[in-house]
Amino acid sequence: MHGRPEVHSSPIERAFAEHRSLLHAVAYRVLGSVTEAEDVVQDAWLRWSRVDVATVADTEGYLVRVTTRLAIDRLRSARVRRESYVGSWLPEPILTDSDAAQNVLLKESVSTAMLLVLETLSPVERAVFVLSEAFGYGHHEIAHFVGRKHATVRQIALRARKAVETRHRRYDTDQATRRQATERFLAACLGGDLKALMEVLAPDVTMVSDGGGFTGAPRTAIHGRERVARAVLILSAHRPHGSRAQVFQVNDGPGIIIHAGRTPVLAVTFHLVKGAIEVIHVVSNPEKLTSVAL
Repeated sequence: MHGRPEVHSSPIERAFAEHRSLLHAVAYRVLGSVTEAEDVVQDAWLRWSRVDVATVADTEGYLVRVTTRLAIDRLRSARVRRESYVGSWLPEPILTDSDAAQNVLLKESVSTAMLLVLETLSPVERAVFVLSEAFGYGHHEIAHFVGRKHATVRQIALRARKAVETRHRRYDTDQATRRQATERFLAACLGGDLKALMEVLAPDVTMVSDGGGFTGAPRTAIHGRERVARAVLILSAHRPHGSRAQVFQVNDGPGIIIHAGRTPVLAVTFHLVKGAIEVIHVVSNPEKLTSVAL
């Protein structure tokens, strides 16, 4: 990973390495960007490397506090940049595991649908929600992390939870059903079968594409079963010669990634309702595909 110390020989390096995955997980959920999350973790490491470890009573608390505040600051500036983003903005896809024993809320918080809902929150609301709902920190701990009073954090958490519940649509969570639909979608695409593709799509399906102005991705959402199906088949027909389309676990659900050699050129995630694909998110911006490279 970018910026990772190669040797953990000193206590300060070993302590940071022990918490690195947690810090990256927090930063990614606050930012929706792998690249920016890695930058935040690197900044946190630089700050930690200058600390006298003997004076830190709670290493995890210290590192989560630093990472959270860095992520909040970075999100504020990222929001400004996203206002001039070309076309639709989607979170960066990441490969995830399908460990059924993993915390359900922690897994759901990395889904594309949830990350888009979190985009509607203020940076502090988003951080509080993520720390509370996904990672299970108490309001007293979070108050320390974000530099707010306990009572204020409690109100922020309540407000954020209500906002998410209002905006977050409940999609199918059964992994087997989702994988079956994904495989049927892929088979129809590879076979150029419009009828088979339409059978797996909901009547009011929506496809949102993020090319960032680097690719020919549609800059507005496409709605409706037939229009989406035809757009998907056109997209599939124009995939690079010799590329491979495979099903991977992406953002806590079966998705499709197309690789040309070892380079990813497209990542697709799906959200289902009653077994039919309701929403398709397509990322082709090459700057957002680094974490799904082979």
